[in-house]
Amino acid sequence: MKAALVLQTDFGLCDGAVSAMYGVALSVDPNLHIYDLTHEIPQYMIWDASYRLLQTIRYWAKGTVFVSVVDPGVGTNRLSVVAKTASGHYIVTPDNGSLTHIQEEIGVVALRQIDETVNRLPNSGDSYTFHGRDVYAYAGARLASGLISFEEVGPELDVNQLIRLPIHQAEVADNGEIIGSIDILDVRFGNLWTNLDRSMLFDLGFTYGDKVLVTIASNRSVVYQNMLTLRHSFAETACGDALLFINSLDKLGVAMNQGSFAHAYHISGGATWQIRLKKIKEN
Repeated sequence: MKAALVLQTDFGLCDGAVSAMYGVALSVDPNLHIYDLTHEIPQYMIWDASYRLLQTIRYWAKGTVFVSVVDPGVGTNRLSVVAKTASGHYIVTPDNGSLTHIQEEIGVVALRQIDETVNRLPNSGDSYTFHGRDVYAYAGARLASGLISFEEVGPELDVNQLIRLPIHQAEVADNGEIIGSIDILDVRFGNLWTNLDRSMLFDLGFTYGDKVLVTIASNRSVVYQNMLTLRHSFAETACGDALLFINSLDKLGVAMNQGSFAHAYHISGGATWQIRLKKIKEN
């Protein structure tokens, strides 16, 4: 039975790059079902690619093959791999950190290097700058169509040797503050998505309706500090008001009702962005 093939890149749709990947995949098997995760990852942002895989993968059937191409090291000695996850999915990607969040939260149980002598688009060996088309789309399509098994991708690699980006774990400070990171933005709406789990917050006594002192810093410089309320939904606040909420990944989010919190306060996401929470006791 054929598996779905899901594509993610930083290519955008302003030229023919993504279309070429579709063409290669369909040349392998014209009956493949191909879908897009996103092609709007910011250029070269491996962290974002890693996070978007985590955001999406659980909602696809076991056996689905993801091709993720954010590859600033294309043409270098970085490895081209296929990972099998603990959830039963496959990810075709450069080994450059793109599997960081999957390995951290879901688990990678097996890893193979793509053998380009058999799993590369024929007559493409002199091309060094479009492995998304020549290697990843081609190998991913062969795997999704059932033309090759996972074992036939190439030689086995040690999962523990995967390249990983640094992840900052949430923690509780001595003064009772909860410290986390702003992992990424909900880009279209300007919400901040943190790494603070709902279960962690509620285990520490937080609940809906609590007033919380929120401090956001970048490289230790405070850029925002204010009192916000943890809400069930945006509609519990007036338009333009800021709030805390639990997002679709069961993580704490920061938002502005019908506005962009990120734009209003010039906040982004990534390893340099920190959030601190302290529940305010009311008299």
